[in-house]
Amino acid sequence: MPPPEPPEPMPGYGELLRRAYGSLAEAARGCEDCGWELARRTWAENAHLGWAEVLLCGICALGWTALRRACCRRLFRPFGEWCNLQPRDAAKMPESAWKLLFYSLSWSYGAYLLFGTDYPFFHDPPSVFYGWRRGMAVPADIAVAYLLQGSFYGHSLYAAAYMDTWRRDSPVMLLHHAVTLTLLAASYAFRYHNVGILVLFLHDVNDVQLEFTKLNVYFKHRGGSYHRLNDVVSNIGCLAFSLSWFWFRLYWFPLKVLYATCHCSLQAVPNIPFYFFFNGLLLVLTLMNIYWFLYIVLFVAKVLLGQMQEVNDVREYDVEESRKNPGKEPGMAVPRALKEGLHLKNGLVKDKRL
Repeated sequence: MPPPEPPEPMPGYGELLRRAYGSLAEAARGCEDCGWELARRTWAENAHLGWAEVLLCGICALGWTALRRACCRRLFRPFGEWCNLQPRDAAKMPESAWKLLFYSLSWSYGAYLLFGTDYPFFHDPPSVFYGWRRGMAVPADIAVAYLLQGSFYGHSLYAAAYMDTWRRDSPVMLLHHAVTLTLLAASYAFRYHNVGILVLFLHDVNDVQLEFTKLNVYFKHRGGSYHRLNDVVSNIGCLAFSLSWFWFRLYWFPLKVLYATCHCSLQAVPNIPFYFFFNGLLLVLTLMNIYWFLYIVLFVAKVLLGQMQEVNDVREYDVEESRKNPGKEPGMAVPRALKEGLHLKNGLVKDKRL
């Protein structure tokens, strides 16, 4: 028996652009009857997503919402009060604690699938399409990951609008959750679950670092005193977050995922269903990663220029307060309601309900 062929070397940016553009152009030239009728027929022939699976995902999304409310009410908020956090930090801490808990579990499970099993998708990204056929069975361990992630992003659509702190990039965050949920549902229906696991792994790690860093920012001023350890950890976490964002989302993601979906997919499965749809959504996700990376560059520039003396989330600001004080730095002013002792929910003076 001949030895298996070694994985294809990861391309550079130039090779990615050349081969991806060539494959996209060739697919576009070969699509003579593209349109809604072809899309409808392709969906009917290749998509396999039952109502029972959709209902189960919706029930789990409601479960995530209920679990978050319970954790915030009975665990995170009491712990923040016990630590005597500053009021504004105490209002935002439960959100970061909840997200850190979920993303740590989801990323750890994704790492187990990619490195603790026989799946070769990380070291050999083109293999995500080897042996693909419509309606193929989804392995149970991958199906569990899809259920957890799909239901969580369903919950996140509601949470971003009604539970999370409203930030200047919140509209983009809502778009991100909608694109991610669409990608999860469609990739499961078309049995592109292998590449989905790789996408989730490359993105969740940055959320773990972001929320861990923010928690240390909130905890460095507690009990009426300054805690240098949390400040040092937040600085290190910020540096690690900045570097890993570029490495995972702007280096590995395009060179592993986009290269596999744009170019290698057509080599393994000619006329692969919904080729332009999935690659279009993945390109939108890439543009959002670049958009958020600009915030990271802005943060680093402010630190280097001495405009910021400590780690702070440059996206955060109170919408109403920013309208009243347009000349002030976003995120630096203390809300009027906080001065008057009114209820502050997640940093916003607004009781948002379903």
